[in-house]
Amino acid sequence: MSLRYKRNIIHIKEEEQQRIQDFPVLIGGCGIGSYIAECLLRMGFENLIIIDGDIVELTNLNRQNYVVGDIGINKAMALKERLMAINPDAKITAYPEFLDRNNLYSLDLNCKIAINALDFSSDIPFLFDEYMAQKNIPVVHPYNLGWAGFLTVITPESHNLRSLDKEHQAFEINVGKFIVDRLQEKNIDTKWLEDFLSEYGKIAMDSPPPQLSLGLYLLAGMVCQVVFNIAMDKAIRVFPESYYLSMRE
Repeated sequence: MSLRYKRNIIHIKEEEQQRIQDFPVLIGGCGIGSYIAECLLRMGFENLIIIDGDIVELTNLNRQNYVVGDIGINKAMALKERLMAINPDAKITAYPEFLDRNNLYSLDLNCKIAINALDFSSDIPFLFDEYMAQKNIPVVHPYNLGWAGFLTVITPESHNLRSLDKEHQAFEINVGKFIVDRLQEKNIDTKWLEDFLSEYGKIAMDSPPPQLSLGLYLLAGMVCQVVFNIAMDKAIRVFPESYYLSMRE
């Protein structure tokens, strides 16, 4: 095992470390995807494709993996610079553009796992899932709940998230209600999350969902574990099953 990953020993076997090194992972959306990308890279996933047309803003700095000097810079390019500073030998492909109906099918998005951290301001996240399903690629959906992290995995054989695209015009509210239902089925207390959704529902049409850095840190670890398990051909939960980690009782 190379010196870079020597402290991964015991947790990750040498043959596993070698296997993930060139295992291509696509990250659509470099907001939530910013810490996920760094966590994957530090773990040993050195072949990452990142895409986002957004620029870094001051309001991103409460949670996303950027600094003041990145403000005004495209997120994908700023993130690539940070990742290359961590590991100059990594293969980081950055597309500084928003995914749309045209480039989704024309960009070289050759990967084995995709992470859908795209904004649900259009139907592009759904098209992204459908496109990956056509290529037999599993898609990880991470959600930052502030004090908690939640993710689910879409596969060609599973249901897709369009089944949640109803009731409320803000898709995040529909996802939130789905999460509450799933947690209640497991007898997990959801009062704090229900209170949050109630407050967010009042501003949902005008504001993106409030998020904390803590939720993103939890998510990054959860996503890395799931991506690692997929890469190692281990069993995972798929939609409507899910993963949840909370710091709230």
